Amino acid sequence: MTPRAEIPIGLSTASVYPQNTEAAFAYAAELGYDGVELMVWGEAVSQDIAHVEYLSQRYQVPVLSVHAPCLLISQRVWGRDPVVKLARAVAAAEDLGAPTVVVHPPFRWQRNYVAAFDDLVRELESDSGIAVAVENMFPMRADRLFGAGAQSVKRLNARGGGPGASASAFGKSIDPTDEGYDNYTLDLSHTATAGADALAMLGRMGSGMQHLHLTDGHGAATDEHLIPGDGSQPVAEVCRRLAESDFDGAVVLEVTTSSARTKPERAEMLARALDYARTHLRREPAAQIL
Repeated sequence: MTPRAEIPIGLSTASVYPQNTEAAFAYAAELGYDGVELMVWGEAVSQDIAHVEYLSQRYQVPVLSVHAPCLLISQRVWGRDPVVKLARAVAAAEDLGAPTVVVHPPFRWQRNYVAAFDDLVRELESDSGIAVAVENMFPMRADRLFGAGAQSVKRLNARGGGPGASASAFGKSIDPTDEGYDNYTLDLSHTATAGADALAMLGRMGSGMQHLHLTDGHGAATDEHLIPGDGSQPVAEVCRRLAESDFDGAVVLEVTTSSARTKPERAEMLARALDYARTHLRREPAAQIL
């Protein structure tokens, strides 16, 4: 029996913020990550695909995935038309040799994009061979007005894990399995904030599970993106299930390190995240058939 390949583990360029895209490539090379996920956002280098390709070659670190510029803070990156932006992200992935584009569902006010989104995703995948992996999101919770940190975690737990009064900013479900796509991204910080069952969502994604944002959260009213193992999500179990399955996508550490006061402190945080991922995603050798 041919042994299954180890799951590639990448570093999101967003994980080194407030440092820049080149710093992410440098950390990934130094610490032994298998690649990076390019977050396309306001930083000029992140938008310059030719320069990103140069960085990939310079540091000998491949780009595993491209995160389309679909955040609130990147609404004007690559123009204002979200249809064009997503198509450009897929073209960037083709140029960089990345098999996956991560995209959020459209915002509610992007009415034309909402109407076109499902067909657009299918067409881009069919034309390019790139997996456009739609990511689970979270609602805007009313309790963030009364403290978005530990107190909001207590309120979520008291409600049995539900987000309580909330409203979605998205024109599609925050659970992409409600809509039905060929490829999904599972984000474990987003499941925490949404009060969603991460294991159940993983099960619903099934063979469409293409990409994991490996991170964590306690269930605060804001998106925490903790280092895996530092929150309350079933992170180890998600990793174990992927390792034991035929999952052939990538796992990307998308974590917050903005509390680091020095570069060595940030490197320690990223090394700890990588060690956690390697430990829990390691695939056991197939049993010998006698």
